[in-house]
Amino acid sequence: MIGALIIVFREVIEAGLIVGIVLAVTQGIGGAKRWIAAGVAAGVAGAVLVAIFAGALANALAGMGQELFNGSILAVAVVMLTWHNIWMASHGRQMAAEMRQVGEEVRAGARSLAALAVVVGVAVMREGSEIVLFLYGLAAAGGSTAGGLIFGSILGLIAGCAVSALTFLGLVTIPPRYLFRVTTTLITFLAAGLAAQSVLFYQQAGLITAFAQTAWDTSGILSDTSLFGRVLHTLIGYSDQPSVMQVIVYATTLATIFGLSKAFAAPARPRASSALAKPDTPNPDARAA
Repeated sequence: MIGALIIVFREVIEAGLIVGIVLAVTQGIGGAKRWIAAGVAAGVAGAVLVAIFAGALANALAGMGQELFNGSILAVAVVMLTWHNIWMASHGRQMAAEMRQVGEEVRAGARSLAALAVVVGVAVMREGSEIVLFLYGLAAAGGSTAGGLIFGSILGLIAGCAVSALTFLGLVTIPPRYLFRVTTTLITFLAAGLAAQSVLFYQQAGLITAFAQTAWDTSGILSDTSLFGRVLHTLIGYSDQPSVMQVIVYATTLATIFGLSKAFAAPARPRASSALAKPDTPNPDARAA
């Protein structure tokens, strides 16, 4: 549940930043809100289609061996989470600038209002599609029930929409760079845990045999089947009896994501001291899109 909440909250916040920027730039333009609402609706519909096709694909491939299938789903989720954090670190500001530019072009009459629906729809569909993939990964990793994933997703959706709305209205002032820094760190540990779980599935399938010996046994202190153990398993990939290969992959994934995110982080730029400044853009980890 917690993993689903974090992922959905993060993705909704990112989509909310786009909608907030476009709304701010196009205030006062007749019909702009209707086009933006249409874009959000189209994006949600597109994400639902992705979920439907992803479910059909999962059912079609499930016969290839459950361990191999689950391991592959987790591996794809880890790659996507890694790409997500690194890409956001290097392109967050650029995405924000592009969203503002579209809004300003619509205001100046250089683009039609339909452009608002397109950019917002694409952004919402992208975030929704990522949510679908990441939730499939959490489901494959185990430790989460379908009800827990749904409940966590609903909580994340509500929290993300609430924070986005309150921030846009100026009722709260949460610097996005700090908010995204925290969620990026949580998602990085989540990705490392999924990578270690993927290795376990491949070991069970007999595809990985090196370093299969148990690294440690803390089941007597904290079982990963206990309530707190399951929470840690979801958040940071805790296992009471991991193999040496799982530990190696876990540490390597953490070092890779943190290292590449820092290496590709966009350089900070001076703050513009303008009374008309738009909503703060996350730096370096946020996507304003």
